[in-house]
Amino acid sequence: MPEPINTRFTIRVYGIILNENEEVLLSDESYMGHRFTKFPGGGLEYGEGTIDCLKREMREETGCEVEVISHIYTTDFFQESKFHPGMQVVSIYYLVRLKDTGCINVSDKPYNFPEDVERGQSFRWLSLDKLTPDDVTLPIDKIVVEKVKEER
Repeated sequence: MPEPINTRFTIRVYGIILNENEEVLLSDESYMGHRFTKFPGGGLEYGEGTIDCLKREMREETGCEVEVISHIYTTDFFQESKFHPGMQVVSIYYLVRLKDTGCINVSDKPYNFPEDVERGQSFRWLSLDKLTPDDVTLPIDKIVVEKVKEER
């Protein structure tokens, strides 16, 4: 008998936010004992479209309203979830604009929250000129860094 096909998926939707200084917004987070840097965004909920998900995630994470400008990338290879083995991750990235540039609380240093906090999160701007794939943790984000830099 053939092995069952994996039917467990998670769909993640992320926003690439650039400011007027050509800096990109990064989210430093802690979850399940890991610290990582990624683009802001999160998981699609049942009944949502991807753009609705992104707008909700941006409101929840940053308190900001965003305008979606364009689609940047959708995962085109298999990626297993680091946090949930046996689950495939499909990530969708959009270029977005903050409707109010002063709405977000940003830090000047990574991980600006206590080390032992579970689900800690802080935001910071990083110059697009200085941004490299090594600045983000998730494998799909590393590809998106290259795509964003190529398009700029």
